[in-house]
Amino acid sequence: MALDLPFIWAAIIAFAVLAYVILDGFDLGVGILFPFFDAKHDRDVMMNSVAPVWDGNETWLVLGGGGLLAVFPLAYATILPALYAPLITMLLALIFRGVAFEYRWRSKPAERLWDGAFAGGSTVAAFCQGVALGALVQGIPVVNRAYAGGWWDWLTPFSIATGFAVLVGYALLGATWLVMRTSGDLAARARRFAFATALLTVLAMACVSLWTPFLKPDYLDRWFRYPTAIFSVIVPLLVIGCLMVLLNGLKTKHDSRPFLAALGLFVLAYAGIGISFYPYIVPTSVTIWDAAGPDKSLAFLLVGAAVLVPAILAYTAYAYWVFRGKVNPEEGYH
Repeated sequence: MALDLPFIWAAIIAFAVLAYVILDGFDLGVGILFPFFDAKHDRDVMMNSVAPVWDGNETWLVLGGGGLLAVFPLAYATILPALYAPLITMLLALIFRGVAFEYRWRSKPAERLWDGAFAGGSTVAAFCQGVALGALVQGIPVVNRAYAGGWWDWLTPFSIATGFAVLVGYALLGATWLVMRTSGDLAARARRFAFATALLTVLAMACVSLWTPFLKPDYLDRWFRYPTAIFSVIVPLLVIGCLMVLLNGLKTKHDSRPFLAALGLFVLAYAGIGISFYPYIVPTSVTIWDAAGPDKSLAFLLVGAAVLVPAILAYTAYAYWVFRGKVNPEEGYH
């Protein structure tokens, strides 16, 4: 029985994107919350909580983008022209944010400037990711295997709404991460932010979920036709369950439960998007199989992925294990 290589690669890239969202999401969220903590000591601890892992988290973004180019060149060639503006802005914001990690500790006179770069870069990157997601969900016109839209098709009320939804969601991940990794007054304040952003995140998920089926007839049919209509009932119930676990964890001052529940919300949202998309990789223009490269190329690349993906998972798990537990306020990133 021949392997369905395009499907396997779609699953690998989908996993890489999900890993990036849930891992880099919380450190972007810490940056989003940065302006709400004025004390230098609090900001030092917040940055120290993500300093050991933030750059490794972005490995998954490289894997997802590189895999898309190598395995689904047609999708890459149509998605990138459609989303140049938000994606380039996102990358520039990530650069400013990354530079801020180094310069903030070395350039003391300009520390406030680099605090702004860290917070601004995190906020802009998160918002642009949401805008790009919204633009992709609403569909990219493709004619003769090429992008057929305009320069500003990505900028719509729906994409702006998804931009704010991702921004609030990342703030939730950042707040629950701080609850798990910090202590004292900083953790108490993070707990209050987590409570507020949890409610806002679920509200944003509800708004986007109710809006999405009416963007495309295919989405409407997918969500309200058996058997996929079953997920229209199951997913909201699971979202409510995650929200209850999250709020209960905050109320009982549990360290890790709110963060895990917040990750659950993102996984459910991602699953909902996947149900809407499949089998398209460029909704609703290009399927996984239409966009895939030759089978020989996919098989060759799969051998490399079979080594690379487990290696990334292994060193990521090891890094989180080494730097587990509460952040020591006396230690710094130097």
